Amino acid sequence: MSNHVYKKIELTGSSKVGVEDAVTTALHRASKSVRNMRWFELTELRGTVVDDKVDYWQVSLKVGFDVEE
Repeated sequence: MSNHVYKKIELTGSSKVGVEDAVTTALHRASKSVRNMRWFELTELRGTVVDDKVDYWQVSLKVGFDVEE
């Protein structure tokens, strides 16, 4: 069994659809430049309100990825 070393970065994603879509948006965009993402931790959840309804969802998350040898 090998020892794993991870690095964490913080991302913020947004969506008009919902929280899960905001997370997916952030991860998808990060995957273009970050390899070996392994887990995420939701740290903040925000949104905007227009006419008494949720207009936009915004999430902040920490993402862990393997540090390559």
